[in-house]
Amino acid sequence: MSTPKSARSYRRTARTSDRTKNVTGYRVEASWNTRPDLPVVIKTPDRKRAYRKARQWAAEGAYVIVQAHEGWDRWRTLDEYDGPAIVSEQHAVQQLAAEGHPPTPASYQPDAADRHRTWLQWMQAKAEADRRERARAADRRRRLAADVASSARELMTQPPHVRERTVRHVTGAQR
Repeated sequence: MSTPKSARSYRRTARTSDRTKNVTGYRVEASWNTRPDLPVVIKTPDRKRAYRKARQWAAEGAYVIVQAHEGWDRWRTLDEYDGPAIVSEQHAVQQLAAEGHPPTPASYQPDAADRHRTWLQWMQAKAEADRRERARAADRRRRLAADVASSARELMTQPPHVRERTVRHVTGAQR
């Protein structure tokens, strides 16, 4: 069977857009300190899925790199997440609450990545100094109480003082 003349005259117009495969793709690489030789890599065209996976793995303690595809197997880094630092910051916040320390103020090192950890260290050092000071004060009170008790015991064992004072008892009419 031959092709009809109406089908032979059809010519598809070329697309003007870029036809490179996976230009809109994202790549997420995650590696854990517990298993550095087994990184996880996913490629997806969905930006939100890529960032969701990156946040999930960073919360699990992985070092995560989010990359965007630039064509011809070239990738540009968009974001990096330091998972172990994020996890240790979360633990510092929980430990602050568990130990009864005040939470980290909003104005304390606002741009620092380790602001909760340094605040926790400072609060722990302050609590340790307070504990030492209380121990020193209690020891001093104990020593003073022992001194008072021993001096009271000594005073009680001494005979009373005899006061040699002559007192003339004079009635009012004799004055």
